[in-house]
Amino acid sequence: MVKNESHIHTAEEIEGVNSGIDVVVEKVEGIERVVEEVVEKVEGIERVVEEVVEIELTLAEIFEQSEESVVQVNVLRGGTEGGVGSGFVFSEDGHIITNQHVVKNAKKVVITFLDGESYIADVIGRDQDLDIAVVRVVDDLIKMRPILIGDSSELEVGEKIIAIGNPFGLSGSMTSGIISQIGRLLPQETGYSIPNVIQTDAAINPGNSGGPLINMKGEVVGINTAIQSTTGEFTGIGFAVPSNTVKKVVPVLIRDGEFKHPWMGISGTDVDPELAKVRELKSSRGFVVVSVIDGSPAEKAGMKGVTQTREIDGREFPVNGDIIIEIDGKPVRKISDILVHLQREKSVGDEMILTVIRTGVEMDLTMILEERPR
Repeated sequence: MVKNESHIHTAEEIEGVNSGIDVVVEKVEGIERVVEEVVEKVEGIERVVEEVVEIELTLAEIFEQSEESVVQVNVLRGGTEGGVGSGFVFSEDGHIITNQHVVKNAKKVVITFLDGESYIADVIGRDQDLDIAVVRVVDDLIKMRPILIGDSSELEVGEKIIAIGNPFGLSGSMTSGIISQIGRLLPQETGYSIPNVIQTDAAINPGNSGGPLINMKGEVVGINTAIQSTTGEFTGIGFAVPSNTVKKVVPVLIRDGEFKHPWMGISGTDVDPELAKVRELKSSRGFVVVSVIDGSPAEKAGMKGVTQTREIDGREFPVNGDIIIEIDGKPVRKISDILVHLQREKSVGDEMILTVIRTGVEMDLTMILEERPR
């Protein structure tokens, strides 16, 4: 007969077993951490590869990818008077983007593709302040190839770009260059300025207006609009309306034929070091409100303009008038910051909080934006 003997484990034995388990758990957790690190590194490599693949398009590849989407815009304004510009396909429904000044006062608009086919187009929407227009070709036999619209907020100074258009009527011409600067203000005949404009050294000449500015991914990042020149020909400074403005405005132009701009109703001047000294400001950043239009959103918000000036060394300095230093919590360095915020973030009827300095005291004013008057 076999006798059962039970063994009672001592505390030391149990502790030893637990310690062994802890060691195993630590090793497993260590392996898991190593695996996680490897996964993160692999994902990082994949992201880098994706970025390289996206960016590494050659100039020839970009042109080949875009050529069927870029058009020549011929305009007849009456009699023998006419003009030529450029444009690009925005939608498969026949919508084509160009500059407002290209189709201004047009009696007839003809769109010509690179293959030589031409079509009559109607101007269906325009915005003079931003120099953007939309024309539409209605033809069941043509298959439109829209070009991809990129994100202009991702642009960096020094980044390579190309321009495609019809300089001097030479269809399908491509030039290349870099982003020279971003955030420029481009004054218009209407008295307003286009904010956040892209400056480039890519050759832009008469006839390029309305054509696309394209990044190295083959995406449109701007509409070539103007040059700075005393001769009317390119001198190394060209300007383009940013694509993010296009994405906000063009769908509205297609739907309504016009775009309603939010409006404050003020005029003024940027703070500079001399003015900051006269006004005893801590910073030379900000915008001085010189005048407030009667009945405007600014007047209704209680904003105050300049009523007193002082002459120092032949210059008139405003000694009062609100100084805008923030807009919706974002710092204001100069007027361009205000205009960019209005264009990017605001619409008619929106509320906006302005932080101002008045007689040395900081205060917030609440403004309800209205439509810009004509």
